Amino acid sequence: MALIKKPMTGMKDILPREMQIRDYLISLIKETYASFGFTTIETPAVENIANLLSRQGGENEKLIFKILKRGEKLKLDAAASEADIADGGLRYDLTVPLVRFYSNNAASLPSPFKALQIGPVWRADRPQKGRFRQFYQCDIDILGEPGNLAEIELILATTTTMGRIGFKNFRIKINERRILKAMAAYSGFPEEDYDSVFIILDKMDKIGLEGVKDELIKAGYSQQTVDKYAMLFDGIRNSEDGLSYVCDKIQEYLEPDVKENLSEIIASVNGTKEYDFEVVFDPSLVRGMSYYTGTIFEIEVPEFGSSVGGGGRYDKMVGKFTGHDTPACGFSIGFERIVTILLDNGFRIPGGRKKTAFLIEKGIQSQMLCDIIKEAQDTRKSGVDVLVVRMNKNKKFQKEQLEKEGYSEIKEFYKNPIK
Repeated sequence: MALIKKPMTGMKDILPREMQIRDYLISLIKETYASFGFTTIETPAVENIANLLSRQGGENEKLIFKILKRGEKLKLDAAASEADIADGGLRYDLTVPLVRFYSNNAASLPSPFKALQIGPVWRADRPQKGRFRQFYQCDIDILGEPGNLAEIELILATTTTMGRIGFKNFRIKINERRILKAMAAYSGFPEEDYDSVFIILDKMDKIGLEGVKDELIKAGYSQQTVDKYAMLFDGIRNSEDGLSYVCDKIQEYLEPDVKENLSEIIASVNGTKEYDFEVVFDPSLVRGMSYYTGTIFEIEVPEFGSSVGGGGRYDKMVGKFTGHDTPACGFSIGFERIVTILLDNGFRIPGGRKKTAFLIEKGIQSQMLCDIIKEAQDTRKSGVDVLVVRMNKNKKFQKEQLEKEGYSEIKEFYKNPIK
C-alpha cells in the first residue's frame, strides 16, 4: 500500500506562521479569562457514545466519528446493529464533555465553577473553505450560578478577549429562548412546531423578513398566523425599545422576569465595557443547539460579515447526568474563524521577543563553530530567540524566508571572515 503525503480529508497541517498566531492567541485567551476567575480544565477527546447521542447536540449528532470496540468486545460477526460495534466517539463540541466532567467531579469543584476549555473537536462534516473535520473550540462556562451575573461575566470576559485581540466595532446580539417561544405562541404556531419555525427564522439575516414569511407560508402555516408573527418583528424594528415593545405584546405568554433579566444584562454590560462594541437585542437570534433554555448570544463582526462566537444558558443538561438540574451558561469564541481573519489581514504578534538568525557557512572550523554557538547561548540569555542554521546555497531565498518568519536580524558567519 502506497503511503500518502496529504492529511486525511477535512484535516490540515498547520505551518509555523499560523502556529505562532495560534499559540499567541491561546496564551492571550488564557491570561484574559484567568483575570475573570476562569480556571483551565481538560477532558478526553473520546466520549461514551451514549453521551454523544443523548439528543443534546442537534445536527452535530449526525456527524460523530464513532470508534469501534476493541479486542474481545468487538464481535463483527455477531453484530446486529451499529450499537453492537461502537462504544465511543470523538467529541463534536466541548459542552457535552464539560457537563459530564462537572457531573463526575462536582464534589471537588468550587460553586459556582468557572471553567475554561480549549481543545480540538471532530465532526464528519463536508469539508469546504474554512470548514474542517478537526478544529479547535474555545469555551468558557459558569456552572452553579442561577442569576444573570453569569451572563454578564461571560459577555464581559469574551468581549475583553476580543478587544485585546484587536477587534473593534463588533456587536453582541442577545435574545431569550423564552421570548422566541412566547412570540411563536402569541402568533398561533403549534408548540410542537416551534423548532421548525425557528429553523426558518434563523435565516432572517440571509433572506430578510419577507423571505421568512414566504418560507413559513410554504411550510403550511396560515397567512393570519404568519402575518401576526411578522408584525411583531416590524413593531420591534420601528420601536425605540424593541425589547419592551415585544415583551409587552406577548406578556400573556411570557414569564414576568424575562424582560427585567435581559434588560439588566444589556445595561450592565453597556455600562461597564472597556472596549468598542455594543450589546443589542435581536429577536431573530435562534442558536441551533436544542439544549439552550434561556439567554442566548452571538458575536457579530460586520466588517467580516460573519459570526465569530456564541453561547447561552443550558440549565437542564447537568440534570440528565445527575438527576438534579444545575444552572449553567457558556460562551464560545470561534477560534478557527479568528485565526483565519488574522492570517488574511497579515496580523503580526505585538511585542514579541526579538528573533535573530545565525547563518553559518559550511566548512567552518570546530573552534570557530564553538565560538558562534557560545555567542548564540549568550544572546539567548539576554531574552532574544536565536536560530543557528547552516547557510544554504540560495542564501537570498533563505534570508527572505527567515524575514517572513519574523527574524529581524540575520548574522552571517564565514569560514574566511570578511575583513
